[in-house]
Amino acid sequence: MKFTFIFFGLGLCLAFSAFAQDRVSGTIYNDQNGNSQMDENELALEGVAVSNGRDVVLTDKNGKYQLPIGDDNIVFVVKPSGYTFRRNSDNLHQFYYIHKPKGSPVDMKYAGSNPTGGIPKSVDFGLLKQDESDQFDVLVFGDPQTYDERDMTFFQKGIIDEVGDTERFSFGLSLGDLVGDNLNLHPLYKSTISTLKLPWFNVMGNHDMNYDATVDSLSDETFEKNFGPANYAFNYGNAHFIVLDNIIYPNPATGKGYVGGFREEQLQFLKNDLKLVPKEKLVVVAYHIPMLLNDRNSEHFRSKDRQRFMDILSEFPNTLSLSAHTHFQTQIFFDQADGWKREKPHHEYNVGTTSGDWYSGELNDEGVPISTMRDGTPKGYMFLHIDGHDYQFDYKVAGKDIDYQIALTGAEIVSEEFVRSQALYANFFIGSERDKVQYRLNDGEWKDMIYTREIDPDYAFHTLGYDQMVANIKSGKRPSNAENSTHLWKVRYPKMPVGEHRLDVRAVDMFGKEHQASKVVRVVK
Repeated sequence: MKFTFIFFGLGLCLAFSAFAQDRVSGTIYNDQNGNSQMDENELALEGVAVSNGRDVVLTDKNGKYQLPIGDDNIVFVVKPSGYTFRRNSDNLHQFYYIHKPKGSPVDMKYAGSNPTGGIPKSVDFGLLKQDESDQFDVLVFGDPQTYDERDMTFFQKGIIDEVGDTERFSFGLSLGDLVGDNLNLHPLYKSTISTLKLPWFNVMGNHDMNYDATVDSLSDETFEKNFGPANYAFNYGNAHFIVLDNIIYPNPATGKGYVGGFREEQLQFLKNDLKLVPKEKLVVVAYHIPMLLNDRNSEHFRSKDRQRFMDILSEFPNTLSLSAHTHFQTQIFFDQADGWKREKPHHEYNVGTTSGDWYSGELNDEGVPISTMRDGTPKGYMFLHIDGHDYQFDYKVAGKDIDYQIALTGAEIVSEEFVRSQALYANFFIGSERDKVQYRLNDGEWKDMIYTREIDPDYAFHTLGYDQMVANIKSGKRPSNAENSTHLWKVRYPKMPVGEHRLDVRAVDMFGKEHQASKVVRVVK
């Protein structure tokens, strides 16, 4: 009798049974020689978490686990600290086994998994030891979102080539929308990311879905084929990372489109996973759609799902959420009025995107769109710094020095008579209403700037340039309409006599780090 099966990972040893089963079992072991099979002198690993996407169990003293399994499951290992998995040529961990006896639906536009046949007699995973510090850095991308090969070239030239030396990073993470609806680009995305030579984890975004799925559980078939589970967890150092697909498609309320939220088994996975995590760990949850927007009134995310998520997560004192999706950048703090049950707010960083405003705007000297986001944040990426259960981060603007954290907008030449009618704007990219931003004139006294929710004037100016083209065509496509920034400050120009003057601005971020920027203004008669 012939069986059809798929190997997912060199560390996976499969022996197939001819009979249908409703449970999966196997052994987790230390693959000392890296040959992807458990040899006599290799030790089984006790206390390693294994999941079917809902239930989570720990291996016993013999490294054995057993889990219930259905007709559409992925079995995966929750990477323990101090260990890793073999990686494929795209630097993706091989930590899972797809079980779909009949395969994915064959009538989908983009292919899912082939039929896997019967459940293996034993699904074993070999882990490799690695050194891990409690202090480490992670490279984080929001929305690469390439719609075609030209966009992928922009991503390569504007971001991947710009990152340069990656030795400082322990791994990388993309927060969804890896591509823009064309799921045939997933392999090209993977090979492009692999040039960074980093282990890489991926979140599913709404533009990575199968839009011809009729139920949400089938909307990730192609993502699973290309990347593995859309919901999983792993440990590194003293931090526990959880990746969740938080897009419900089709939206049950309307029968079309999508809405932010979770299926019941996803929330059960979150709960079961965190039951096994020590409370002193830092818990970092990565998903695509932010759970709150700053107006607090949006219906983009199902409130009951958000509340259950917060109820589960609030048992931990040290937490961070990472999201993308919006193509602007903002800091969101869940407090008790939002349903968060701790005095210390839960922080969600809605990270700026590597695609910026969808690869729009004028082309730079390398032929890559500037692609400033709608709130005036330049495109870029995040450096997440973790030290034990504490975290900090930096936002790195693509093509700029790491110190470039504030963009100043204001007239550089102004009449002495009307100097007070001008305004200075400071866009502090990672800022929030909680931060203090100040200015001074010519090394004088520092004074507070005023926090404001407005359109970034520099972004609006460049966008209007496309609407007012007369004699010359601007390169690149017109940027999207501006949206109010959540990290903008302004102040009227102070009185200044005729001559040249310097306006300095400083901002202190949520971690106590100071950032500065300066602008020279010439006052004339």
